[in-house]
Amino acid sequence: MDSASQFAVLNDPLSNQGTAFTEEQRYSFGLEGLLPSGVDTLERQIERVLGQLDAKPNDLERYVYLQDLVERNQTLFYATLMSDPARFIPIVYDPTIADACLGYGHLFRRPQGMYLNKRMKNHFATVLKNWPNKDVRFICVTSGGRILGLGDIGVNGAPIPIGKLQLYTACAGVPPEVLLPIHLDIGTSNAALRADPLYLGLREAPPTPDEVDSIVDAFMEAANEVFPGVCVHFEDWKGSDAIRLLHRYQDKYLVYNDDIQGTASVALAGLITALQIKKEPLSDQRILFAGAGSAGIGIANMMVEAMVQQGLGEAEARTKITMFDENGLLVSSRKDLSDSQKVYARQDKPIRRLEEAVKHVKPTILIGVSTVGGLFTEGVVKAMYGKCDRPIIFPLSNPTDHAEATAEQIYKWTNGAALVAAGVQFDDVMLNAKKFHPGQANNFYIFPAVGMAVYATRPKRITDATFIAAAHGSADQVSQSDRKHGMLFPRQDSILETEITTAARVAEFIFDQGDATVERPEDIRGWIESMVYNPKYGA
Repeated sequence: MDSASQFAVLNDPLSNQGTAFTEEQRYSFGLEGLLPSGVDTLERQIERVLGQLDAKPNDLERYVYLQDLVERNQTLFYATLMSDPARFIPIVYDPTIADACLGYGHLFRRPQGMYLNKRMKNHFATVLKNWPNKDVRFICVTSGGRILGLGDIGVNGAPIPIGKLQLYTACAGVPPEVLLPIHLDIGTSNAALRADPLYLGLREAPPTPDEVDSIVDAFMEAANEVFPGVCVHFEDWKGSDAIRLLHRYQDKYLVYNDDIQGTASVALAGLITALQIKKEPLSDQRILFAGAGSAGIGIANMMVEAMVQQGLGEAEARTKITMFDENGLLVSSRKDLSDSQKVYARQDKPIRRLEEAVKHVKPTILIGVSTVGGLFTEGVVKAMYGKCDRPIIFPLSNPTDHAEATAEQIYKWTNGAALVAAGVQFDDVMLNAKKFHPGQANNFYIFPAVGMAVYATRPKRITDATFIAAAHGSADQVSQSDRKHGMLFPRQDSILETEITTAARVAEFIFDQGDATVERPEDIRGWIESMVYNPKYGA
């Protein structure tokens, strides 16, 4: 083996074992003298990684270290993440990834995934063929148009699809080699970024919606040409683009939008658990949304479908839902509503203040998808609690400073009566000598499991009903003892087991619907378990 090949082994994250190469492997690959003499086990390497992470001053530095690690040794990276997912999910994804996105151009070290832009529109297929792995099953693609609560940050949103796909593997065992993160650069409306000398994206404003559709049409056609049957996961597109593109492709290609369907599914999962605790059906609730963008509309639409499954008509189900945005209550007299918002507009008087809307609607469920930190004031929460003995309150916006309220505030203002889930993980709360463990309505409970089910079944389509099945699969795994502490989601320390269970539930649904393109096995769970990625070194 020549010297270039020898160093290629050490520089290839898929084949590199670092100090775990045995003496026989070092001789065989020509690595003698290129590594220290000691031979580590994978477990000892993890120990070293954990020590180095502990020495880092903050989670952003830990994020940077881990992203360097995955580019050096993929097996060690995933073995580390899967050794303690509850610890590492907040580091490789939300909330730390928000800081990674904000500083992306300044933190950039080496490329991850692919970077396409609108100027490649006529040769997307040629560009996609540059990706070395030809068996790509999932593409997670973002425009960076609406990242978390950060707005349009263009190519600085590139860490989002990278992190999402890493959770496919870490949480549900989807083999990492079939995953491809892509940033599709259509420009950014963020003038400050366009002026930043270290910004790495196109320094142009985004095109019109018709031009965006044309660009994404070309991308979808190319992606399915180069990777036939690929599932395209749309992530963090501008709200109006997100809703439009999902409707445009969901009957033509294998696609889903995690901000719309994944967010809706995990919110529904938390509501299913909360309503099981209250022993009440969803169809009996009065639901108020603070925020009427793509996430809010997506959750509302999935709730409507879930209520239809319980026997309500679609029109009646919509009457259970009221929406409120920065311009107030969505009422039929407003002229600024999109088509997706108009179906939820009430025949009612205009109301501009959220507290007044709460007093008027008397909701039993309050869901925050506004990205306005502190929107759920003491007055808002107490107005709700005054008309509902056990209010369900979900401040889902993230990162942390965009949350509509903290869990501690909500428990305090309702004397511990509220059932709470947030978009970020808040600390446990002690109140009246009782410990409360607020749930985290994070999409990682849903999309990795759906990904594993899709990987296994290779379905013809993904529908909202698929995500409702995932919501039930997650909710059914919250134990009675955990529910007594206010927990609405399964514990994160056994996330792989949880996701495999949910994936089996989703796969069963896909087979029942006749959407799978593979033969149904007798033991669906065992079949899925046989496909789970195990981060171990090969021979």
